[in-house]
Amino acid sequence: MTEDPISSTHPPLPPTTEEDRYAWLRLLRSRKVGVATFHRLLGEYGSAQNALAALPEVARSAGVAGYEICPPGVIDAEIKAAKAARARLLCLGAPDYPEWLAKISDAPPLLWAIGNAALLARPVIALVGARNASSLGTRMARALAHDLGAQGFVIASGLARGVDTAAHLASLKTGTIAVMAGGVDVIYPSENTNLAQDIAGQGVRISEQPMRMPPQARHFPSRNRIISGLAQAVVVVEAAARSGSLITARDALDQGRDVLAVPGHPFDARAAGCNMLIRDGAQLVRNADDVIAALPVQTGMAGEPALQPDLLADLPSSPPPKRNLKQTAELHQQILKRLGPSPVAEDQLIRDLAAPAGHVGPALTDLELDGKIERRSGGLLSLAN
Repeated sequence: MTEDPISSTHPPLPPTTEEDRYAWLRLLRSRKVGVATFHRLLGEYGSAQNALAALPEVARSAGVAGYEICPPGVIDAEIKAAKAARARLLCLGAPDYPEWLAKISDAPPLLWAIGNAALLARPVIALVGARNASSLGTRMARALAHDLGAQGFVIASGLARGVDTAAHLASLKTGTIAVMAGGVDVIYPSENTNLAQDIAGQGVRISEQPMRMPPQARHFPSRNRIISGLAQAVVVVEAAARSGSLITARDALDQGRDVLAVPGHPFDARAAGCNMLIRDGAQLVRNADDVIAALPVQTGMAGEPALQPDLLADLPSSPPPKRNLKQTAELHQQILKRLGPSPVAEDQLIRDLAAPAGHVGPALTDLELDGKIERRSGGLLSLAN
């Protein structure tokens, strides 16, 4: 039984009883059940209880011998840990689940939240960037987070060192969301323990991972899709050419979000990713006004129209830049739709796409680095397990 890349485009009916929520948790925590498989099973069997009953037979049909669903004791321990941490369970489809996040194709069925979950209902801008950020980078992140917060936006980031830390600190008073790679009660990095406690008191921490789960390398790309999924737009402050921040930018484009970037010096490797994004059509950011001006619906505090920078009125209108980055995101989606768990020859995939090999090759490399596809011997490709 492998993870199915296809999920429902409509949120499932949320669980309405403690028994339903328990079953959702147990299904999602069962072996080989990821987000897409959860949605598929819920769609096929109508409820988590029915899906749990059918799961061993589904596994046997897929060639998995001796399959056992998640033991009740594991869920009991998770719920006990959640109560100790004062964590709240948010279920996809429920009124308190983040509206923008619910729209993405691989929305987490369940989120644990510690803090003020009401912030998840307000307009969100994501700020991401380098962990080894420069002093200018952290200054820029603080200025953007502070000024966007003053305009009524909540700032989402990943509680990492560098840009993330600066963004959270500057938006504590106006609203900040920390998306955790591990359990919502496991603070990483440890030097951000005090910041995480402050966010629990004034903002909100969320995670799709089980309580007490230490973060692992594979969790960070999944975490990034939540950061971008929460937000109307993603602003990259500093990023190397190969970085998690660029994965977040690609996720944002796949989700139909705007991507913006702060330019940097060509000799600074920490700015290479941002400069690449701008070259490929991302909106250049100098200040918070640039971010607000780029949003399709420009809203500030209490839904009032946000102020636009005066200098924009003096600039002549120009045609929109060519969105090469968006075209790349579309190619990624076409590739993922044509791949499954069974290997496909790369040359056959290129023929099916009717796209130049020079375009498909780099896209395949990007998807392989993201952990979304796997290369097999003999020039074969498949979706990653």
